[in-house]
Parts: sequence; structure tokens; C-alpha cells
Amino acid sequence: MKKYYVMTLFPDMIKNVVSESITGRAIKNRIIDVEAYNIRDYTKDPHNHVDDYPFGGGAGMLMQVQPILDCYRAITEKIDHPVRVLNMSPEGKRFDQKMAMELSKEDDLIFLCGHYEGIDERALQLLQVENVSIGDYILTGGELPALSMIDAISRLVHGVLNKDASYEIESFSDGLLEFPQYTRPAEIEGLRVPDILLSGDHKKVDAWRHEQSLNRTKELRPDLYAAYVASHQEEFMPKKNRRKAK
Repeated sequence: MKKYYVMTLFPDMIKNVVSESITGRAIKNRIIDVEAYNIRDYTKDPHNHVDDYPFGGGAGMLMQVQPILDCYRAITEKIDHPVRVLNMSPEGKRFDQKMAMELSKEDDLIFLCGHYEGIDERALQLLQVENVSIGDYILTGGELPALSMIDAISRLVHGVLNKDASYEIESFSDGLLEFPQYTRPAEIEGLRVPDILLSGDHKKVDAWRHEQSLNRTKELRPDLYAAYVASHQEEFMPKKNRRKAK
């Protein structure tokens, strides 16, 4: 079973989201497990504080080392192997499908969700965190990024989706955006499903879908398209030259 441990000030936020949809089903089927640890439960402050003013002055408050460190120790005392700690931070490495696939191979992951103006740097050093970002914007806390990552990673864990092939054809799995898809009825409001999808010729359907993915990626995400072309040069060679390239 793959296990996620989330260090947070809002454990109910984590529990409520992961209990629904695909992650909820995976938890029920004991394929994954998500435990939310309330950092506030580990403070030694008589008033239950987990934050304080920054040395040197400045606006806002910082999360303190002691509650975070004790929360982390409560988690790791149950784990008999090294485990990666991911800190949700805009200064971190950008999370993408490649990272999701990498992290899906880990048995356990710990997520640290910051709040206020940030976290005392010493906590990050002691936990040897890996900073990870889901985008160049500011959120109130690290819970939403952690939930996004848990969802994306879990989809790649064997048994979470009904069919392992489901994630393989989704956007980004092969470096391209997903092709347009349609369901019944075949025509509605004057818009008809492309005839090729009704032909029953699976080889032609696959070729059409790939072409649509290429066109959509080229138009909407030229950066992804350029990377795909660079890593699939043979595909874009004239057919007469492909055998020579081999």
C-alpha cells in the first residue's frame, strides 16, 4: 500500500478531499492511504501557538521549528526506511507528469504544508526537504498543492484506475496534450462526431487521435510540441529517410 503523510494545520481539509472520487475509492480498496497530521498537536506552547515573529522584523509570522520537527518524528518513527519530504513552496522544482511518475514509485511520501509568511529555515534544513511548486502563484497554504500532487501521483499507482491504460493516453503521459473525445449521441445541436471515430477501423482511429494530439499541442502548448519533436525526430522525417536513420 502506498502511503502519504501530510503535515498540516488543517487536517480536515486533506481528509475531506481525498475521501472523494478516485482517491477515496483507492483508500477504500486499500491501494493507497493518506494520513493527515495536525502540526498544532505537537506544539509545546501553553497557548497552542505554532508561529512567532521573524527575527530581524518584517510582516507576518513564521511557523516554528519545534512543532514541525516533533510532528515529523511522530511520522518517521513508524517508517523503517528513508522517506522523501516534499515542501510545498513556490521556489521549488516545478511539479509535472514526469515527477508524478517518479514519485509514484515511492512507497511513502511526506508532505509539509506551510502557512503564514513561511517556515523557519532550520525546519527545512533538519527535515532535508525537497521544495516543490505547482505553479508561479501564491496560495494561502500548502494543502491545495499537496492535494493536487497526491491526486496526480495516485492515478499512476497500479490498481487505482480501473484500467492501467487509462493514464497512458491522458495529457502529458507521452508529452502531448490529449486528443478531443466524444460520446453519444453522434450528433447534437448540429455538431457531429468525426466520421473516423464511427468507422470501426481502430488503426485509423489511433492515427487520427495522434494527429489531433500533435495539432492541439502545437497550437496550445508550443513548448511541449517543440520538446516532443526534439525527442521524436524520426517520426517527423520523410518516410524514405526513416529506415536510413535506423
